[in-house]
Amino acid sequence: MEKPKGSGLLQLLFGFLVIASSMTHLCFSESDPIFYESFDESFEGRWVVSDKEDYKGVWKHAKSEGHDNYGLLVSEKARKYAIVREVDNPVDLKGKPIILQYEVRLQNGLECGGAYLKYLRPQEAGWTAKEFDNESPYTIMFGPDKCGSTNKVHFILKHKNPKSGEYIEHHLKYPPSVPSDKLSHVYTAILTPNNELRILVDGEEKKKGNFLSAEDFDPAIIPPKTIPDPDDKKPEDWDERAKIPDPDAGKPDDWDEDAPLEIEDEDAIKPEGWLDDEPEEIDDPDATKPEDWDDEEDGEWEAPKIDNPRCATAPGCGVWKRPMKRNPDYRGKWHPPLIDNPNYKGIWKPQEIPNPNYFEIETPGFEPIAGIGIEIWTMQDGILFDSILIASDEKVAEKFREDLWKPKFEAEKEKQKAEETAAAVSDGVSGIQKKIFDVLYKVADVSFLGAFRPKLLELIEKAETQPNLTIGILVSVFVVILSILIKIIFGRRKIAVVSQSSSAAEASNSNSNQEISNEKEEENEKEEAAAPRRRSTRREN
Repeated sequence: MEKPKGSGLLQLLFGFLVIASSMTHLCFSESDPIFYESFDESFEGRWVVSDKEDYKGVWKHAKSEGHDNYGLLVSEKARKYAIVREVDNPVDLKGKPIILQYEVRLQNGLECGGAYLKYLRPQEAGWTAKEFDNESPYTIMFGPDKCGSTNKVHFILKHKNPKSGEYIEHHLKYPPSVPSDKLSHVYTAILTPNNELRILVDGEEKKKGNFLSAEDFDPAIIPPKTIPDPDDKKPEDWDERAKIPDPDAGKPDDWDEDAPLEIEDEDAIKPEGWLDDEPEEIDDPDATKPEDWDDEEDGEWEAPKIDNPRCATAPGCGVWKRPMKRNPDYRGKWHPPLIDNPNYKGIWKPQEIPNPNYFEIETPGFEPIAGIGIEIWTMQDGILFDSILIASDEKVAEKFREDLWKPKFEAEKEKQKAEETAAAVSDGVSGIQKKIFDVLYKVADVSFLGAFRPKLLELIEKAETQPNLTIGILVSVFVVILSILIKIIFGRRKIAVVSQSSSAAEASNSNSNQEISNEKEEENEKEEAAAPRRRSTRREN
């Protein structure tokens, strides 16, 4: 049967579409996360808590404070914690970029403890989930650690020396410090095939290094070519002294080694008015023996000592002694001068020999990642781990930061800013209130308000000690002072008019008024004696 025209072209086009679809799927798959833990669901069943006796800390599936998303929470203070999750397929770190990223929030701060992850080697290296502890072999340790002088975002590569077979920890030099706030932060380590390492905190590059550079890792991954010969010994006649005492030198005849450093100042004169017969301290004349003092049990009672008041106005008391001064003849113990050592050979060092463990590599021998563990000892609770990611594409890690971490961080930052603003406003209000009260106390001290001073002080003190009533009381104080001023102003005018029209009457009745005045003063004195004593105020003290 003859094929329709164009059928071959259609088949070719269909084949192209299938290949293109496969390529698209392949590219998409490669950009997917290699490993991701969101903690949206309970960690139980995926993560295994260590059964080791030392690790008593309780892990919890909990929400981040102020958010709806969940994380893995360190719930108790001063505990050791250990938990691990195996990955489905070990992650090969060779020949491609690898991005390690996770979030952690120190909700109660971090004074002493770690919040880092351990990326574990395959279990053939000698570990099991139930026995996970600080000795479990890892390939990379990454994350914040803070205690005492330690404050850094660790990056430690545990690398196998191909000559000796020994695994050695290589620490990144000068790592970034840990943010000191209580916000969510995201930590990223980017490993590239060209041996480059970059450390990002919140998406910002904080450290860049090269795995094979001795300037970036301590100790260097590639060991030195030569090492000091461990069997080499320093010769017995090797003299390391650059200077020696001059054997021909002699102590001068006038050198007095026994002369004291200080002597009495013979030119000193006792100051005039010095009280030789007065002691510097005397018994307290106001002290009395306690009523419950028992001489047989407590011993003979002695009055406590106080400074002699007579000495306060005199140059001094007691026996006068000449002050000391430096002895001009003092020379100290004699030592011969130093001269160059004719037998000096320098500081001895063992000879260098070829390093039997030296090797050269073009790229580090990264071990695969077969599990992710958290093994920490911390004094703080409230540490929340979230969004643990392993990817081979930086854009994937960046998208996770933008979509998951950044909205939380921005919300937390805004909340923190609002709280700081509120605290600053509160502090400002407190300062203003203090100034207002200081002014009111000064107003209460004004002389023409003397008759009303007790009442004013009572109101001011009540406003100062009861913040919920402050505004109302301050208004009352203002009204009282205003009323007093009005009364004084208009009262004085009335008094002045009356005094001009009644001066004659006042003169004729002066004697009777004097008698009445004396009687009123006697009555006032009796009332004051009988009245209870008002407590002292801040202004009276």
